[in-house]
Parts: sequence; structure tokens; C-alpha cells
Amino acid sequence: MATLRFNFGTMGSGKSTMALQIHHNLASRQLYGLLLTKLDREGAQVTSRLGVAAHAIEVPPDLDLYKLAVDHWPIHYMVCDEVQFYTVQQCDQLGRAVDDLGVDVFAFGLITDFRGELFEGTKRMLEIADERVPMQVEARCWCGSRATHNARVVNGEVVYEGETVVVGDTGTSDEQPLFGDVVRYELLCRLHYRQGELGT
Repeated sequence: MATLRFNFGTMGSGKSTMALQIHHNLASRQLYGLLLTKLDREGAQVTSRLGVAAHAIEVPPDLDLYKLAVDHWPIHYMVCDEVQFYTVQQCDQLGRAVDDLGVDVFAFGLITDFRGELFEGTKRMLEIADERVPMQVEARCWCGSRATHNARVVNGEVVYEGETVVVGDTGTSDEQPLFGDVVRYELLCRLHYRQGELGT
């Protein structure tokens, strides 16, 4: 029986690495599937911070994922990275692919945004997934505590307001830009997220 599995965690918890590993393992067993992503830092591919990458189908807001599965039939699985950015309708379409087509879906996403609130796609996946699996790799705050928040850092300061989706570098530079803002994301524990402390 096909399953909709949602794997979730913070940045740096190994989501994209696991997505790539599952896709590789299934494809090496002569199973046919699709690798999908949305707003990956490198474009139409799934990339891991370990340096591994694979071409993927970019998921724009109007892409019908059930129709995509039908158009690629016969298909055994779909590996969906960055699912926090998918629409509610796209999450439901993945559920339909599982139920009506018998396609296994492996979805990966962040649990909360920079405000500490559930993403739209994450909320829907938590509501409809057959299995909800927290990532086993625990990312750490600069203080050594378990990281629970993906803080948005703009020009070296933690911010708590703004657009939900702003793609930024995940590096650690605090240099002031010549033009515009430098946006990056930092893993913080709850305490240091609340205090806006980035360490040294």
C-alpha cells in the first residue's frame, strides 16, 4: 500500500540529503520516480549542503502534481523537497496520487518559518500525511543547544516581521551590502531566537 510520508525538521537536519538518498536508492532498483523541489537555493535541482545534487522538477504554484504523476505514468514514487513552499492544493494532489495511483510520496520540509509559525505547506502535510517523521539529525544553535528556529538575519540583525518567503544565503557573512540587504538564515535555540542573539 502506498504511503504519504512527511519528513520535517530545521535547516541543517539532513532533509535534502535524505531526499537525494531515497531517490538514488529507489532509482537504482529500477523503480521510476520523480524528484521535485521548489525555491531550492540552486534552482531546478535538489542540493545538499554536503555537496550532493541532482536535477529536479521545479514546482511553480500552478503545477498540478496529480496530473504530473499521471503524465509520467507508470510511476512508482515522488520525492518532494522544500514541500513547505507547496500550496495546500499541491499537498492534496500528492495525497490523491498516493490514494488513487498507488504512488509512494516522500515529502521533506521545514517545520516553521522565520517567525516560528508553520508554513502553509507544512501545516497541510501534517494534517494529511500517513506518516509524520521528524528528522533524526539534530541541528545545533551556536550555544550548543538543540536548534528549534530558522531565524532570518537581515544585515546582521535577527528580524521577526516580513514576507514569509525570502530566499537568502545560508552563509555567515555579516558584511554590509553595497546595494540592498544581506539576508541569511541562522539556526537558533528558542532562547537565543527570542533574544535575537547570534553569538560571536
